[in-house]
Amino acid sequence: MTAINSDPEVMRWIGDGSVHDGEEQTRSTMAMWQRGWESEGFGLFAVEVRATGELAGFTGLSVPHYLPEVLPAVEIGWRLGRSFWGQGLATEAARAALDFGFTERGLERIVSIVQVGNHASERIMGKLGMRVERGSFDPHCGRAIRIHAVGHHAHDATVTVDRSP
Repeated sequence: MTAINSDPEVMRWIGDGSVHDGEEQTRSTMAMWQRGWESEGFGLFAVEVRATGELAGFTGLSVPHYLPEVLPAVEIGWRLGRSFWGQGLATEAARAALDFGFTERGLERIVSIVQVGNHASERIMGKLGMRVERGSFDPHCGRAIRIHAVGHHAHDATVTVDRSP
């Protein structure tokens, strides 16, 4: 995970674009994600390549506390290593996370927050059935963002998710 977080291209659209340059910073972030599972009953999932077991990145659900104007809300997000881009992994994993949120956790609505210009993530949001609700600014770095959302009833209930190990 440290390699993913230390890649400037991967981190370009995360916060102010700063890389996480060390294992300690990555461990701290992962500990925060673990606390999300404990407090919220959902969190981030590792994304692995089935054929090799290689860690590609993560996807999952979190509460976007950094953006109070959208609360209460649950956000879906993803981050993959650059060598895994363009293979459909983020879309497949995000669909599984949406399914988990709607069916296993009973969520009614899920948002995704993207910095303006991150066209790859916005394409994924479109494939997930998410639609732009509004624009705003990230309060920590001042970058323009768009808030996308999808409701439980609009979610494609026909998507099947393979949860086998």
